[in-house]
Amino acid sequence: MNKNKEFTFIDLFAGIGGMRLAFQRAGGKCVFSSEIDKYAKQTYEKNFNDIPFDDIKKIHESDIPDHDILLGGFPCQPFSLAGTSARRHHGGKEGFADVTRGTLFFDIVRIIKEKKPKAFLLENVKNLKGHDKGRTYKVIMKTLQKELGYDVHDEIVDASSFVPQHRERIFIVGFRKPMQFEFPKLQKKRPKLGQILQKRVQKKYTLLDGTWNSLQRHAARHKAKENGFGYSLANKDGRANTLSARYHKDGAEILIDQNHLSKNPRRLTPRECARLMGFPDKYKIPVSDSQAYRQFGNSVVVPVVESIAKVLVKTVTENKKRKTILDY
Repeated sequence: MNKNKEFTFIDLFAGIGGMRLAFQRAGGKCVFSSEIDKYAKQTYEKNFNDIPFDDIKKIHESDIPDHDILLGGFPCQPFSLAGTSARRHHGGKEGFADVTRGTLFFDIVRIIKEKKPKAFLLENVKNLKGHDKGRTYKVIMKTLQKELGYDVHDEIVDASSFVPQHRERIFIVGFRKPMQFEFPKLQKKRPKLGQILQKRVQKKYTLLDGTWNSLQRHAARHKAKENGFGYSLANKDGRANTLSARYHKDGAEILIDQNHLSKNPRRLTPRECARLMGFPDKYKIPVSDSQAYRQFGNSVVVPVVESIAKVLVKTVTENKKRKTILDY
């Protein structure tokens, strides 16, 4: 890559294209994408006029176009705190033992091994680093560094410097050659939740009496047991809790108070969720509210990825060598 040449990238586990949007803003061209969820593919197509390929496990690595940068927000459910608790309760498997999701990391590995991109950016939940007492992450780092030979950097980033949401995710950056790379510094001034709220909101987003009463009873039971489960009324002058894919159920983690209107609290609208994840208002939402909540809850925060993308591209362009390689 050089400053005058458009760089290419591929978008694996693409979701609704949050990473693609960020890297396009950084000057890149997407040459391949894959996503298995049919509803996410609808949203992706509507916004990028491009239909992602389906199951990455069915695509041979040699059939993927050459590219400069590989992007992969590989499925996080096997490593998330919420997902881990649910699987234990139902007797399910975790991490790499989850053969349907956990091993998708190794599809990234086989593609990197075949195509040898100049760099990659992977994203996952914060809990990935401590999963299985750190053993899962050691396997990942050993594979990327020792087996593939990449110079790897990682950092847990809280999106609250970019959007009014507490959302910690781990980002893993790798370079084919040793590089001097630093993650972008986070800004101290943080946006407020009130800045992304719509002035007019349809009645359907206000909680029905049954749902609101149920949430209050649920919270009261957990308070009596001295644990923190329940609902959260968001502070408009502060930041929201993490938006999750389960938000479509009752919106409990981020509720907007409407006491001044003598109404029950309300959920965020899909458009407000899009804003909370850093998507522009021109981004189209062609699916149902339920699917939209799932999609934004599973997405990356676009301006976070964009800030990393700019530094990553600049690093590869300038081709500065690092003195040491981290050893895990």
